[in-house]
Amino acid sequence: MFVDQAEITIKAGDGGNGCCSFRREAFVPKGGPNGGDGAPGGNIIFVAEPGEQSLASFIFNRRFVAENGGDGRGKDCHGRRGRDLYIKVPPGTLIYNTETGDLLADINEPGQEVVIAVGGRGGRGNARFATSTNRAPREHEPGEKVEPIDLKLELKLVADVGFVGYPNAGKSTLLGAISNAKPKVAPYPFTTLHPVIGVCEYPDFKKILVADVPGLIDGAHLNVGLGHYFLRHIERTKLLLYVIDMAGVDGRKPIEDYRILKNELEEYMEGLSDRAMMIVANKMDLEESQANYEEFILELDDDIEVFPMSAGTGDGVEAIKEKIRELAAAADQRDTEAAWRRNF
Repeated sequence: MFVDQAEITIKAGDGGNGCCSFRREAFVPKGGPNGGDGAPGGNIIFVAEPGEQSLASFIFNRRFVAENGGDGRGKDCHGRRGRDLYIKVPPGTLIYNTETGDLLADINEPGQEVVIAVGGRGGRGNARFATSTNRAPREHEPGEKVEPIDLKLELKLVADVGFVGYPNAGKSTLLGAISNAKPKVAPYPFTTLHPVIGVCEYPDFKKILVADVPGLIDGAHLNVGLGHYFLRHIERTKLLLYVIDMAGVDGRKPIEDYRILKNELEEYMEGLSDRAMMIVANKMDLEESQANYEEFILELDDDIEVFPMSAGTGDGVEAIKEKIRELAAAADQRDTEAAWRRNF
């Protein structure tokens, strides 16, 4: 089950109480204070787990509590620090404070750790209050109490390539042809109801993550159809692959499909339609496709190479895989140069 939104409650550990104690041994009169300090409570730490691809684990387990710090004891014994609680989430998870709406963390790198809630401070024992004029203090502090925090988790997939297209354009078939993914394929719209990630592998062991997301329709930026449920999952992709149905099996013109798709992306997030991209002319094995393909090339405003293929028969798949690799590498190079400029 794919889940990309969840609400949970977390609570860091309370601090341990300080101890009030005095040394009492035979033949040791007026031994003095020896109450130990309480320990700090455990932190709540979110960590990006590469093997996770959904927030489904938070459906039934919604409350997470770290261990409290141990209380101080006599003989100057301090309490044991509360254990930190690590919560595994998929890379690409955003963490919001439900009450304020503030973004607390954006966890997008595998292995990245972020402390969201800090454990309470431990209280001091009475040994800490001893002075030259106060030899037998009875003062000691309670541990700091920590309030629970309500969080909203939202997942935005982290993939190199995102497929963009109308329902029934053949995105799932293409994903299955170029990657190890096994998406549901059927001859009707909205077969894909949640994003599917696959790994596109090459002979030299190069791997590229590709994502098939639910089909886009006119008005998706206004949350029509699957709307934002679709669009937010391509925000992080480096390369957009437009899958166009050249056969027009649903009665639409391919060039209009392409223009509407670009417009929906731009309306949703400024600059998204200008991201590195390629166009795949799918279903070229059908009779109507050749005439539509020629018309598409003539009316295409952008100076972009179009790759004819048939995901069903496999024609043109290898050429597309190589082009994906080339464009993804160019996008990585641009990101590296941009990061270098920011640092220097």
